Amino acid sequence: MARYTGPVCKLCRREGVKLFLKGEKCFTNCTLERRPTAPGIHAQRRSRKVSDYGQQLREKQKAKRLYGILERQFRRHFEEAERRPGVTGENLLQILEMRLDNLVYRLGLADSRAQARQLVRHGHIQVNGHKVDIPSYICKPGDEVGVRENSRNNEFFKALQPELARRPVAPWMELNPDTMQGRILRMPGRDELGLDINEQLIVEYYSR
Repeated sequence: MARYTGPVCKLCRREGVKLFLKGEKCFTNCTLERRPTAPGIHAQRRSRKVSDYGQQLREKQKAKRLYGILERQFRRHFEEAERRPGVTGENLLQILEMRLDNLVYRLGLADSRAQARQLVRHGHIQVNGHKVDIPSYICKPGDEVGVRENSRNNEFFKALQPELARRPVAPWMELNPDTMQGRILRMPGRDELGLDINEQLIVEYYSR
């Protein structure tokens, strides 16, 4: 599958907010703080009023880049959110949060969603005791997500384990630092996500 491989700090500058695409480096060496303008030679030109369509597009792009998803897959997630009962925007965010790569990140097993995606693709992660190497795999409440037993001897995880007890875990999940296994307790509430995203604008974008 195609994947963006360019400079990720450029994405934060384009959206004008921190997307935390580089993990801990975003706290200590943030390009957005040094250059808070959009990339490109015309970034300093006189600002113009953004149209409604432009606002909707930027919000959709921000969500895509935050979760590291390309357009086709993001639209599929939106179509699934439309089919579910309830508020489409909140359904979309819950689907994105239930992706396996995002759950690995939320459990503190990776510094960024990109790193979590790599761990999943390399076969280090299991769901309910079975290896799953598909980052877009959608989990559900009650599922157990963690590091495979054979992978715990990997140098990355051996260095990570002492830090796990100090790392924050999403409130709708729990983690056993000793076994590096987590459990999804429930679906997340909108106010627990801590996302600077207006999901209603994304709904309006796809409803044009």
